[in-house]
Amino acid sequence: MKRFFLTGTDTDAGKTLISAALLHRAALDGHTCFGLKPIASGSEDTAEGLRNSDALLHQQYSSGAIEYAIHNPITLRPAIAPHIAAMQAGVELNCQSLLKACQPGLTQKADYQLTEGAGGWLVPLNDTETLADFAVQLDRPVILVVGLRLGSINHACLTANAIKASGLTIAGWVANCIDPDMDAQQENLRYLTQWFAARNVEHLGTVPHLPGIDPFRPEQMAKVAERLHWPQ
Repeated sequence: MKRFFLTGTDTDAGKTLISAALLHRAALDGHTCFGLKPIASGSEDTAEGLRNSDALLHQQYSSGAIEYAIHNPITLRPAIAPHIAAMQAGVELNCQSLLKACQPGLTQKADYQLTEGAGGWLVPLNDTETLADFAVQLDRPVILVVGLRLGSINHACLTANAIKASGLTIAGWVANCIDPDMDAQQENLRYLTQWFAARNVEHLGTVPHLPGIDPFRPEQMAKVAERLHWPQ
């Protein structure tokens, strides 16, 4: 079993799109897979209960029929920072409570298991702990999604350095072209490619801007999955 923690350079870097695409890639390659979204804020009431669209993608592209709560143990309604949403909902949020809530998901058997963070690397859980502390306790190699837009070089390098400073290994990085009008996109991509290569971080793929893609349609998600590969 190969297990990874996936984070991004910012809130809208495209973590969930890449997470779902990697899960889909594993399945297309004949492997079993499981996606875990420990915390999800920005959820809606449904007939089945509170549901988050990001977590639903993890559920859809994972192997087998596993109940939603195992993919997303902490579901929060407002689309705000998780620690604030949890506070408003009266939910205790810390590394230990989160690890306990995630145990049914963390013990799922699959060839590939992917745990996706929320926001960026240092998103708070409370006044003293962050999701980075949670990732350190999981002790898994990290996949970094870089949302290519103005400022992405700085965000990528800062995030990578923070991950390494925490003692974790960066298993690979993905370039996600979220801004179709970004000036000098190729020059930025070229710089990041050589910067990560100099630090022996594997490039797992570059995803172009794909307007109008519906991630819940597997035939469309395949367009993303074909551009990615799992860390070696």
